Amino acid sequence: MKMLNGVAAACLACLPLVAGAAPEDTYPDKAVRIVVPFAPGGSTDVVARIVAEKLQEKFKQPFLVDNRAGASGNIGAELVAKSPADGYTLLMGATGVLSINDHLYPKLNYNAAKDFVPVSYTTENANILVVSPSLPATDVSALIQMAKSKPGALSFASSGPGSSTHLSGELFSSMTGVKLMHVPYKGSPAALTDLMGGNVTMLFDNAPSSIGFVQQGKLRALAVTSRQRLPGLPNVPTLDEAGVKGYESLSWSGVVAPAATPRGIVLKLNRAIDQILKSDDVKARLVQLGVEPVGGTPEDFARQIQTEHDKWGKVIQAANIKLN
Repeated sequence: MKMLNGVAAACLACLPLVAGAAPEDTYPDKAVRIVVPFAPGGSTDVVARIVAEKLQEKFKQPFLVDNRAGASGNIGAELVAKSPADGYTLLMGATGVLSINDHLYPKLNYNAAKDFVPVSYTTENANILVVSPSLPATDVSALIQMAKSKPGALSFASSGPGSSTHLSGELFSSMTGVKLMHVPYKGSPAALTDLMGGNVTMLFDNAPSSIGFVQQGKLRALAVTSRQRLPGLPNVPTLDEAGVKGYESLSWSGVVAPAATPRGIVLKLNRAIDQILKSDDVKARLVQLGVEPVGGTPEDFARQIQTEHDKWGKVIQAANIKLN
């Protein structure tokens, strides 16, 4: 009897330790879902799958990529915003979802600033101004001349209304004084297919999804939207070098979680992803795709989201872009 009482007392003594355990101590102890609010094959999806693979290796739990495309990323973003704040549903957000869409859509069912907590600023990449190899214009100046000679006749595709590929085109249009027709698609793969088929004139596409087609000769790259040339396309000028002075437009991605997710879980994920982004094999894979790993603290990512929110808000207002 005394032995049983001793065992019971020992168990009772342990209870406060178990009850007081922080959520991050056992996280993750089941599968984690990373929602990508775009179709498979785009740059956000590619980055998500690389990160998910490495997180799964580190934590010995499944990290599953779940593509929920539609409404310029709003469907997937809303799903995560309304998910339990326990760290088991994450969003691989991007420029549009986190910094642009609230300027475009008057009735969103989520608020990016209030419904998410930044976890990790994963990557940034340039867009590439690509055209069909059959297009007579072989450089940016010739493309601008062609557009000015036929106002509204040339079209630019995008991966969706309000996406970075859309606003890169709007910024180009405003800075060069040309009038272009916007043709939105549900993701880069569909836009690329129509571009190669000659159904649209140009596309400011995320480097990871188009650089392979450029290297294979299926598309012609006229310029990149970053301030520096891409290592994978060293002979392709920046738009600034090509005559559109001061032009810069970067696409970026990062992981966010529902707003009330425990701070300890956020930091645990942040540290893990930061280590992944600094690893030599991941850096090599990303750079080959034309993507720059970033990393940093959740606060660093929060500042990036706010800076881009302010920048693109001005572009949207100047172009008078409104979506239903």
